[in-house]
Amino acid sequence: MVRMPAEWEPHEATWIGWPHNRSDWPGKIGAIHWVYAEIVRNLVPGEIVRILVNSKKHELLARKYLKKAGVPLDGVEFFRFPTNRSWTRDFGPLFVKKGKKNSIVDFGFNGWGRYPDFQKDNRIPAKVAKTLKKKILSVRHKNHPFVLEGGAIDGNGRGILLTTEECQLDQVNQVRNPGVSRWEIESVLSDVLGIDLVLWLGKGIAGDDTHGHVDDLCRFVSPGSVVLCQESNSKDENYRPLQDNAHRLKHSGLEVIPLPMPNPLYFEEIRLPASYANFYISNETVLVPTFNDPHDREALGILSECFPDRSVVGIHSVDLVWGLGTIHCLTQQQPS
Repeated sequence: MVRMPAEWEPHEATWIGWPHNRSDWPGKIGAIHWVYAEIVRNLVPGEIVRILVNSKKHELLARKYLKKAGVPLDGVEFFRFPTNRSWTRDFGPLFVKKGKKNSIVDFGFNGWGRYPDFQKDNRIPAKVAKTLKKKILSVRHKNHPFVLEGGAIDGNGRGILLTTEECQLDQVNQVRNPGVSRWEIESVLSDVLGIDLVLWLGKGIAGDDTHGHVDDLCRFVSPGSVVLCQESNSKDENYRPLQDNAHRLKHSGLEVIPLPMPNPLYFEEIRLPASYANFYISNETVLVPTFNDPHDREALGILSECFPDRSVVGIHSVDLVWGLGTIHCLTQQQPS
């Protein structure tokens, strides 16, 4: 039977795409290279880091930053697969297991139903599968590619999956699968990822240009528990949606651990989707976005208790979140 492993299960590697699209971080792309180098530096002690680059020149640029950051390059592998953007979670290879073998599920990618330039990103799973000699399943529904981003779902490795109505069911703003119902989505997820139960949350957080990705608000930290973002300020625009999500999980049978939200973060008067839930679980560390915020310490403490077998490391993400995503958005795990 096919199964989507939980993120905390052993990895062979982590995939990332080295940044290059300046429009994602207007005026800040220089700082972003250093953030990526710091992420890789914290990953390589525990697993291989596989980096997508556009060209030989782009690879040399990445190597320069990694070398200056003290990253041992024997733990890094480069793949010259051109991309439109660097958010590997959403378009990269999604691995599933059948027995002891890994295969790749290739969902359609349409630029989050928002951006027109996504064709290079959409080709990445097939290129990875061919290079790694992995079986690939292209997911279709009613003769159309079934669109699903990695950040739109989170699973416990045992058949339960989290997602949001705002992202999956929207038929007006950022449409992924026109005319496809909740039941049809659940059926596809069951067939392709081995999901027995989909827990539907409502809306995502303010500033999220993906229109409701679950990895900015609620994440599994064990098979039976989740962390769920909660906003303490009743006047903040996140307060009611996050309260609604807590209500939805009240009778789920899961342990729900509240995770604070950072204070609202703006750049050029734009609300940014700053969230501690966008952490990444690697073999030896949990990388958590931090925002020079009084709540940073509290969030790191909560996640340290959730993952006592791993080092919980804060990654400064004030510049990174200007791209409207942080650490989980740019990583994708390859199970052992």
